[in-house]
Amino acid sequence: MKIQMVDLKGQYSKIKEEVDAGIQNVIDNTAFINGPAVKGFAEHLSQYLGGCHVITCANGTDALQIALMALGLKPGDEVIVPAFTFIASAEVIGLLGLTPVMVDVDYDTFNLTVENIKNAVSPKTKAIIPVHLFGQSCDMEPILEFAKKHNLYVIEDNAQAIGAEYTFSDGHKEKTGTMGTIGCTSFYPSKNLGCYGDGGAIFCNDDELAEKIKMIVNHGEQVRYYHKVIGCNSRLDSIQAAVLDVKLKHLDEYGTARYEAAQYYTTQLKAFDPEEKLFATPKELEKSTHVYHQYTLNIKNGKRNELKDYLAQQGIPSMIYYPLPLQEQDAFIDITRAAGELTVSGDLASSVLSLPIHTEMSQEMQDTVINAIQHFFK
Repeated sequence: MKIQMVDLKGQYSKIKEEVDAGIQNVIDNTAFINGPAVKGFAEHLSQYLGGCHVITCANGTDALQIALMALGLKPGDEVIVPAFTFIASAEVIGLLGLTPVMVDVDYDTFNLTVENIKNAVSPKTKAIIPVHLFGQSCDMEPILEFAKKHNLYVIEDNAQAIGAEYTFSDGHKEKTGTMGTIGCTSFYPSKNLGCYGDGGAIFCNDDELAEKIKMIVNHGEQVRYYHKVIGCNSRLDSIQAAVLDVKLKHLDEYGTARYEAAQYYTTQLKAFDPEEKLFATPKELEKSTHVYHQYTLNIKNGKRNELKDYLAQQGIPSMIYYPLPLQEQDAFIDITRAAGELTVSGDLASSVLSLPIHTEMSQEMQDTVINAIQHFFK
């Protein structure tokens, strides 16, 4: 019984007939770029998300870059981004000549909070990129209120939390990626909604902004060979759209499977270490559902690397997301403004460890992981 961080082959075996038929249909129709499969998937994803515009693109990093381009930000403008996240969220800021403003995250949820943002705003600040890390939403209501008060754009990085839902104080709920000015996601194969190559999408509720985004993803043209803005070439191909359209039907089912696996991990691990002296299990934000793109422990007493090595010796994979906070990356040292000392991001970079979790995870597999962790700490 081989344990994997993600079991795409096992997942594929259950939807093989649907996926194969979808791919074959694209080949039969030979509409490989912007064909019916892409349009159909975008429409179905829009319905799933509550009716927002869905503009597909080549990958999640492109989605973030295109979002910033669509908002017309200029070199020197500042964009607030968490220091503890994947590089893409900040990389696109630097790529466009903007200034990444690194802010710390919440120690328990790993996410951006309005308190961290308040200390980062300057007259040059134009936008905020909240990253819904590891599968749950940032606390968006106060972030959105703050952004509105200070006339800031909000670009949600939803690459790890598609399908999660946030509840506002008045009781209404919205999907992550649909609350801000623009939402962005990735369809990288290991994502909760992943294709069999690269892919991404951009979400927004503003008709005029959506039209601009559609132009940017396709060389800045609205009418073929007539280019209104400087754009790029970023398209989701039809075969990937066909795969995603099948998986979208199962997305909530996948989220439930991941959530149940996470609850089993948490129950068993907390029973072993109820006072969290050895490690802390993930904390769930009361206002958000959690789709557990990753199941991440916070290992105490500097034992993270030792535990990772021990698990590897037992044939159990684990991952460190992310071993070096963004403000310490060579690529950002000369272009970044840090808001505060970013101590939490530094601490998390040296203590977090993600365990295997996926839609095909059995309790037998989880027991193997749990027993190994218990044995290490005994």
